[in-house]
Amino acid sequence: MHKSDRKRIAFLASTAELAQSARNTFVHQFGDCDSSEADVIVALGGDGFMLQTLHLTQHLNVPVYGMNRGTVGFLMNEFSQDKLEQRLSATEEAVINPLRMRATCTDGSQHTELAINEVSLLRQGPQAAKLQIFVDDRLRLSELACDGALVATPAGSTAYNYSAHGPILPIGSEVLALTAMAAFRPRRWRGAVLPKAAKVRFEVIEPVKRPVMADADSRSVQDVVSVEIESAGDITHRLLFDPDHGLEERLIQEQFA
Repeated sequence: MHKSDRKRIAFLASTAELAQSARNTFVHQFGDCDSSEADVIVALGGDGFMLQTLHLTQHLNVPVYGMNRGTVGFLMNEFSQDKLEQRLSATEEAVINPLRMRATCTDGSQHTELAINEVSLLRQGPQAAKLQIFVDDRLRLSELACDGALVATPAGSTAYNYSAHGPILPIGSEVLALTAMAAFRPRRWRGAVLPKAAKVRFEVIEPVKRPVMADADSRSVQDVVSVEIESAGDITHRLLFDPDHGLEERLIQEQFA
């Protein structure tokens, strides 16, 4: 491959020693450029760093290729220092939309955040949270007593959602998972699978006595009274994966692990 034909690659790495060492090696071999000037971004780290990278570069129409130099690597490809350009040329692309969270707090303040994996509501104190759930402005559950609840995207369905016994959602399924965490009442409520276009709203019952926080990919808001969640169709993230190792295949594999 001639130098003029090479992709401009921006190498980003977590603070972990393995990730920093890998970045130094790649930069020495391929050079480096700013993310805004790159044809592709290579993110070196774990899933947490991948989420951070996607949030930081969401204003750029640049695909991100992750290589696992962290603990969890569901959104990452296997790490190798060999044949990077060939791997990048053969990748499959997955396009995902994040969730947009709008949270209103007890003091009247409002906060908007984006989440690629999930938006979760969690009790802040020793008492169970009590939530009302609206879907498209229609009351669907008048009282959910629980440790919390979340709405997950297909890309995030194998993360916190899966740990809370929520369903794994195939990429491209155009649905969201609504999952309860440690539901006390209704005791057997297993959550719901909703259309991607659905608008979910949680209203907190007794927010002072039973305080609740909202979290969008580790961006937390304390003392919420109402949280609205919907898919942000105006924002897209482009993830690159090695052939036969994309999100669709991984989601299937997880269900047989």
